[in-house]
Amino acid sequence: MNGLRLYDYAASANCYKVRLLLAQLGAEYERVPVEIFAGETLTDAYARVSPARTTPVLETDDGRFLPESAAILLFLADGTPFLPDDPFERAQVARWLVYEQADVIPPIGGLRFRLLTGRLEPGGEEAGRRRRDGLEMLRLLDEHLSGREFFVAAAYSVADVAIYGYLHVAGEAGYDLAAYPHVVAWLERVRRQPGHMNDLQPYPANARAGAGRSVYD
Repeated sequence: MNGLRLYDYAASANCYKVRLLLAQLGAEYERVPVEIFAGETLTDAYARVSPARTTPVLETDDGRFLPESAAILLFLADGTPFLPDDPFERAQVARWLVYEQADVIPPIGGLRFRLLTGRLEPGGEEAGRRRRDGLEMLRLLDEHLSGREFFVAAAYSVADVAIYGYLHVAGEAGYDLAAYPHVVAWLERVRRQPGHMNDLQPYPANARAGAGRSVYD
């Protein structure tokens, strides 16, 4: 894992997940800040890095680009304790990475972003729909974590890294996690993992609706 470059945005929880794993791996890498709301993902040059114009993107030492946080986590975790050797357990990690993208991000990450940047009203219909989906998701996660320390095979893995990236800021999307004691206990176990850090930044002023240029406007 020499010569890695990470194209990332400091306020993105998707990017934070990758930075967290890199910190826990003790990996050295070059961080390339991408100012999403200053239009930097809209350029032709960035489209060559990420055709979908998203962050994060990992560049390997031989010049290949890997977008999508879940794919990056799997790549970085390969051959480390963060990804099980057993095929079934590896498939379980993949299962939770898919679930995180499909069922955790929209009602927490998507809602948090839209509320904090003025794209949704807290009491609006769309916010309410996302929050109902989020409550069902939290119920499922709390049930899964009952009697378990981590999501897969009783060991901390990239499944935990991925889900933690958004669940640790669920309060900013209006969720009260007190009703989910197993989730709360799991969050604390993740915080106690060696190398844990949290450098997630607030959204800057130009992230607010109408203030910048991005794929979100």
